[in-house]
Amino acid sequence: MLIFEWILGILLGAVLLSALARRIGVPYPALLALGGTVVAFMPGAPRIILDPELALALFVAPVLLDAAYDTSPRDLKDNWVPVTSLVLVAVGLTTAAVAIVAKALTGMPWAAAIALGAIVAPPDAAAATAVLRQLNLPHRIVTVLEGESLLNDASALLIYRVAVTAATVGGITVASAAPLLLASVAGSLILGPILALTYMRLMTAMDWSDDRPSSIILQFISTFGVWLLADRLGLSGILTIVAYAITIARRAPATTSAHLRVPSYAVWDTVVFVLNVLAFALIGLQIGPIFETLGPEQRLNYLLIAAAVLATVILVRIAWVMSYGAVFRRLLAWGLFHPSRTAPPPTIKSGFVISWCGMRGIVTLAAAFALPEDFPYRDLILLTAFSVVFGTLVIQGLTLRPLIEALRLKDDDPVTGEAARARAIAFRAALEEIDGDPSEEAEILRLEYRALLMRAETDPSGGVASSELPADPLRRRAISAARQSLLKLRESEEIGDDAFHLMEEELDWIEMAEGGRED
Repeated sequence: MLIFEWILGILLGAVLLSALARRIGVPYPALLALGGTVVAFMPGAPRIILDPELALALFVAPVLLDAAYDTSPRDLKDNWVPVTSLVLVAVGLTTAAVAIVAKALTGMPWAAAIALGAIVAPPDAAAATAVLRQLNLPHRIVTVLEGESLLNDASALLIYRVAVTAATVGGITVASAAPLLLASVAGSLILGPILALTYMRLMTAMDWSDDRPSSIILQFISTFGVWLLADRLGLSGILTIVAYAITIARRAPATTSAHLRVPSYAVWDTVVFVLNVLAFALIGLQIGPIFETLGPEQRLNYLLIAAAVLATVILVRIAWVMSYGAVFRRLLAWGLFHPSRTAPPPTIKSGFVISWCGMRGIVTLAAAFALPEDFPYRDLILLTAFSVVFGTLVIQGLTLRPLIEALRLKDDDPVTGEAARARAIAFRAALEEIDGDPSEEAEILRLEYRALLMRAETDPSGGVASSELPADPLRRRAISAARQSLLKLRESEEIGDDAFHLMEEELDWIEMAEGGRED
């Protein structure tokens, strides 16, 4: 009962801190981590130790699926060079640099030092998503950071798995580890789409669309099931979930009704927020159990080592991102590289922002807690992992907005322009669908859609209010034609997933208007 009361108090405090964060304009994860740390030192504070497998499945799987579902493969493809450089090179350099620093300061075995480096190397998907959604960053920067956050955990955890195995069995060679890594990556990328297609077929065959609560519950069960199955098979849960979510996102809009999609999105938004709240609050609570395991003399020494690792993590990312930007701009100037139409060359300002968006989160802590009890320097690794998470959330999270304002970065907002073009095409498709209908209702509807088309062409940022177009069978035909046009635009990559989902929401509210339920 006491734990339940503390959880209620944490949730209430988290909601209040989130409201304060919005009011003062800072990312709420930073305040949550601060609040959790304060609670950790309060008399009678609970000692909640995260189970690593539960933490990864509970906190990471749904948040990662939510982020991957909204990801635009077209935009990722256009920005594959910077995303790959962060996912592979930045993670690798950070792991190596931290391992060297840890080895020099403590003398820990190389396997343990590399495991520490892999633990603190990847910026967290939950932290990045929670922070980025509150900042008005240019679209390209958001695309790069979200793409990085989706994939870098996988690369880091693969290195982590090899290092832990090496430390446990007394050594492992590159020749023996490489096939396992390749098999894990390939298996994850194959399993994810297979499970997604299987899930979609089952949902279609069982026709759960009229039972919205059951459908939404099955969405969460399938998400956790995919993660657990990948883990049991020795694959990457992160890569499997990302591949699963992207496949679902490409298939579901054509078969899911608005009456299921609208409440489903609302539930997912709420659950993801609650999971973020609990994750970042529990991060702060971990400091109590960690400090209790250390003697007074160890604490200062361990904190100094943790501070050195934190500085290494931040500086290596800055050095790599800025160096990459300088080399990329030089290649462009020499005509040796040609960016895609939607990927403008990186600027110094954008480099500063991307290099400063390195917040770590629950994946780092969960990986640290997953270490075997007899793992070398386990207590030091635990404290260091917490310090890096706490330090990046507070130092970088609280200063992101001032940095962006100081650099005067403006959102170029290509999504609004794409949505405006898609809106005009969708309304034209709706008009063509009812063009041959001689009824009076069709004529009235044609007048309404012509007015909306004119508005779409003159006001790119204007959407359609849900109360403007009550639906009936004729309107549903028009809406269906509009949806098909949107699907074709996304399939041809004329619009990205951001614009697609924006327009999908507008059409959903039209369909959900009074009288919109199918007979």
